[in-house]
Amino acid sequence: MLFRLSTCIDTAPQLPPVSRGGKRRAVKLLEKVREYFINRRGREGAGKCNIIIGLFAALLLFSACASTPPLKRLKAQLASAPEYAIILEDMRDGGTIFTTYHHKYKVVQGNRTWTTDWLEVPKSTYKANANFLGMTLVSKTSSGENSSPHPPGYDYVGNSRYGQWQSNGGRSFWVFYGQYAMMQSLFGLGGRGIYRSDYDRYQTYRTQRRPYYGPNQGYGTKGAITRQTRPSFFARRQAKATAKRERFRQKVRRRVGRSRSMRSRGFGYGK
Repeated sequence: MLFRLSTCIDTAPQLPPVSRGGKRRAVKLLEKVREYFINRRGREGAGKCNIIIGLFAALLLFSACASTPPLKRLKAQLASAPEYAIILEDMRDGGTIFTTYHHKYKVVQGNRTWTTDWLEVPKSTYKANANFLGMTLVSKTSSGENSSPHPPGYDYVGNSRYGQWQSNGGRSFWVFYGQYAMMQSLFGLGGRGIYRSDYDRYQTYRTQRRPYYGPNQGYGTKGAITRQTRPSFFARRQAKATAKRERFRQKVRRRVGRSRSMRSRGFGYGK
């Protein structure tokens, strides 16, 4: 008989306490693993699956214990830094038996930048940030921390250390100083300037703790600017949607084929 999975998790003395939510997820996944092997090998071979399920149990237990989302871990690593911006650089989901969710972050500190590897995140974190591709998720400046998603680069606007406001044609826009001109490309701004009116709107949204998607909502997963700057993400999403439609068509064709075969056999009985 297969061991009781919830008991296995409750009685693992060598591991730190598992959160209630992490425990539920682990038990649910382990039950799926058990069902998978039982269906594949038959109930008479269930006892042989104990070792495999045990390995899955250990893996998922450690995963449940290390339940702190990567974004929180990054913030902890940067806690002593006077300033930083963490941008959601890329994201993906997929899997065969289980769906896994991953983020990739870009960290910008002045003229310095580095990008993380793919980091697995909880499903809830993935869904909560699904609309924020290419946006700054959290930042820290002399004005404090900002955890409302917003276009990259806006944190440094208005800071006389990095640049100044200039006017042209009656409109005021931000210009970085020469030594910080690289920040324009680090934040993916390209030739797009940040106008005073857009910056003022960003400040309003920040006060209200609401996501700000930039002028014409050009940033974020649904934004036109993001579609231009991150073509690989949208290519992957399109390929995934195409594969899903093809699987659906194949499923329909198989069902139609079985239905026709059954009708054909049924007509034969009446002859």
